[in-house]
Amino acid sequence: MDTIRDIAKEALSKGYLTVEAENQLRCLLASRYELEDFNAFMALQEAAMMGKVRQESREDCKI
Repeated sequence: MDTIRDIAKEALSKGYLTVEAENQLRCLLASRYELEDFNAFMALQEAAMMGKVRQESREDCKI
């Protein structure tokens, strides 16, 4: 299974977060994780809020 860091790194490099990756993040965040994983997740969140990473789940919701 990938780590939070792995998923965040891939999404940041591609500029895109898939629904599958979001679901993996939810599962991983529900369990114990390291500080580096938390920091990677926060960097991903910031990038998404600034529009640097698009989220597939948000694109599906557009009318």
